[in-house]
Amino acid sequence: MKKNVLNIGIIGYKFMGRAHSNAWQKVDKFFDLPVKPVLKIACGRNEKNLEEFADKWGWEETETDWRKVIERDDIDIIDIALPQHLHHEIAVAAAKNGKHIFCEKPIALEIDQAQEMYEESEANGVVHYLNHNYRRVPAIALAKKMISDELIGEIHHWRCAYQQDWITDPNFPLTWQLQKEYAKAGPHWDLNSHSVDLAHYLVGDIANVMAMTTNFVKERPIASPDGQGNLKAEALSNEKAEVTVEDASLMMVNFKNGAIGSFEGTRFANGRKNKLSFEIYGSKGSLSFNLERMNELEFYSQEDTTSLKGFRTILATEDSHPYIKNWWPPGHIIGYEHTFIHAAADFIKAVHTKGRIEPNFKDGVSILKVLEAGLQSAVERRTIDLH
Repeated sequence: MKKNVLNIGIIGYKFMGRAHSNAWQKVDKFFDLPVKPVLKIACGRNEKNLEEFADKWGWEETETDWRKVIERDDIDIIDIALPQHLHHEIAVAAAKNGKHIFCEKPIALEIDQAQEMYEESEANGVVHYLNHNYRRVPAIALAKKMISDELIGEIHHWRCAYQQDWITDPNFPLTWQLQKEYAKAGPHWDLNSHSVDLAHYLVGDIANVMAMTTNFVKERPIASPDGQGNLKAEALSNEKAEVTVEDASLMMVNFKNGAIGSFEGTRFANGRKNKLSFEIYGSKGSLSFNLERMNELEFYSQEDTTSLKGFRTILATEDSHPYIKNWWPPGHIIGYEHTFIHAAADFIKAVHTKGRIEPNFKDGVSILKVLEAGLQSAVERRTIDLH
């Protein structure tokens, strides 16, 4: 007999811990689910901060040792809401203990780590999900349906940019995101992982890449220990250390289906707080999206009459659009946090049916292969083929 609840253990309690907790709390209130998620235990290193987090977000228990959480028989799901350098060991251990895994992106620091996460999850029959949550923006899900329905025809061009500005101040301190040891790379790894996932989802697999990266600020003040994961971190002192990841990346690709594409990832775009935008140009039409206007999708159809041709704005809030029927009446927009709730709903259904969900760890391996090839291309100054 199947259980009517799924007990969740979350590891990590900062930015993504909050976003994930909000999703687990609300998902069964808006989606009809076959089982109820229970916020069972929260895990983190700072006991005082962890207790405050658990109390605020409704976690029943706390634990400072993630291994103890994973080994508990009453835990069904391990939610990894941590920086990427911590994903691999925890995910492999969770899989070996038969726990279903909900994991933040990017999947890991190295391709072999991601591959092991995938293989162990498959070998132990657990559902594994990689939280590239932007697939679950209703406007992007609508774009996928329009492409599948051949409304823009054969795709020729993909153009994508993910732009932020939180480190443009040279006095912003050296947080873990700016250190290769913990982050692998800068926006090319962090931001472009989202962009490459969307390109795989909407356009197809990538055949080869050519990339360049640069640094605008090569040294930064050392961050205080309490501010290491905080985008509003403060410096520990005037002492500086080397920035070991890039500040910006540009990558051009050929897709296996014949389309060409470009990717920009930067944290030096003043005025852009979290702008992920893409344009897709096809033989019959075009699509354009901007995350800062996430309820809107721009559509151009070559089949419109000459006097009516032009980009039209679709407000993706009609009941017929993916996920929206679970929320508000048409015209009432939704936000960033809803993408996590959509992911939680799909994940719970997959666990209940012993099915699959995408993107998963296999997709994570594919994404890292593209990103790694981009880094290699930037160093070797040549096109890198993917195999």
